[in-house]
Order: sequence, then structure tokens, then C-alpha cells
Amino acid sequence: MRCRFGGTPDCKVHRFQEALRALRGILLDVGLTEELKWRQPCYTHGGRNIVILSAFKEHVALNFLKGGLIQDPHGLLEKPGEHTQTGRQMRFRNAEEVRVREPVIRDYLRQAMDLERAGRAARAPEANAMEMPEELLRWFGEMPDLQQAFEALTPGRRRAYLIYFSAPKQSKTRMARVETCIPLILQGKGLYDR
Repeated sequence: MRCRFGGTPDCKVHRFQEALRALRGILLDVGLTEELKWRQPCYTHGGRNIVILSAFKEHVALNFLKGGLIQDPHGLLEKPGEHTQTGRQMRFRNAEEVRVREPVIRDYLRQAMDLERAGRAARAPEANAMEMPEELLRWFGEMPDLQQAFEALTPGRRRAYLIYFSAPKQSKTRMARVETCIPLILQGKGLYDR
């Protein structure tokens, strides 16, 4: 389970059962295939991930993997986090909100499926455009194989490391983060690939 309450009566899923059922019904009705990925219901079209259904503490969400490419004239799609590139989510607090927004949900799902059929890809973020923390550059000077391993990582993995390394205000904390991650980088793993 993703949290310590998973599978118990305290699980947040139990708070939103009606809304989750309503969303699931719409997702299946538009022809998406339900699968379990990342321990969550993921809905696919032609083998490609379209949307993930999630329950949070205060709401449930339809997480559109390419939501940033969807036309959103109603302004209902939100970035789930400040560093999110293309993913967007539509949030609901109850089943009534799902019913009221059903036409919009169906439109956004149709758009997402059309994007996949057309092979539209989100533009990859430029990890190299981010500033390299001085602490990482110092290690590159001492360990050329670390720099080579870092540059061999996927753009998303490099970006995740750069965000993680740059976040602390104090240099000693940034240095400690870099040192902790050196073995992962040398193994070609991302920050969350443990």
C-alpha cells in the first residue's frame, strides 16, 4: 500500500467511494482499459497511459499524464506540483462535482485519447538548462566518472536530482545530498529508483 492506512477503514479511499465509483464509470464508459500501475488504477488507451485515478486526504483526482497539452477553457486542470511539466489533475470533493462536470471530463478524456492516437509527445524539459549546484560541480571535478554517469541519466532523472540538490539553503546540506546520491548516480539510477 502507498500509505499506512491502506486496506484499513481509515484509508482515504473510503471517504470518497461514491466519487471514485462515478469517475471509474466514466473512464470505463469512454473505452479506457483499467490497469493497476504504481499501485493505483491507471486507465490506458491502445496500451498508452491516459489518466490515473487517485484519492488524497481532501479530494480525489483524475491525473492526466499529458494534461498540459489538453485545451482547458474551463480552467479545471491544475498542476499537482511546482516542478510538474506536463501532468495536470482535475480535483473532486464529492460525487455531485463529478456529475456536474461529467461533460467536461468526457471532453478532456477524448482530447487525451486523441493526443495518444496522434502520437503527440510532451516536450521533454531541458535538464541541462537548470543551473548545476556548485557542490555537484565540485564532485564532478573530483570524480569524472560521476559526471559521465550523471550525463548518461535520462533528462527527467537529471532534473529530479538538480531540483533535490538545489533546494537547501545551506551549502553543507546541498553537499550532504550530493554525497548521499553518488552511489545511485553511478549505478544509473534516479532519485526515486531505489
